[in-house]
Amino acid sequence: MSNSPDLDSPSRTRSASADTSPRATRLGSLHVGLIVSAVALVLLVIFLVQNAHTVEISFLGAHLRVSLAVAMLIASIAGALIVGAAGAARIGQLRHSVRRDSRTHVTG
Repeated sequence: MSNSPDLDSPSRTRSASADTSPRATRLGSLHVGLIVSAVALVLLVIFLVQNAHTVEISFLGAHLRVSLAVAMLIASIAGALIVGAAGAARIGQLRHSVRRDSRTHVTG
């Protein structure tokens, strides 16, 4: 017996299509992201055009007349900021917990 690798081993018998499949790259991911963003922008423009009529909004004694689309966009942005702040606070808690645990394991 020789020390040469077995040519019939499972690593050698993989299909040719698995070896030649394209790998994801940063540029490819950027391309997909730009396409998704362009589609989202088109949908946003359609939303704005279809909901351009003016509505009256009352909040904490303030009365505004604004486009329905603008009011909904402001509300969704405010909601996204609240969710983002809650997520950032949770990530901060987890990092603090990991740092605290790593200090107790190193010194203890």
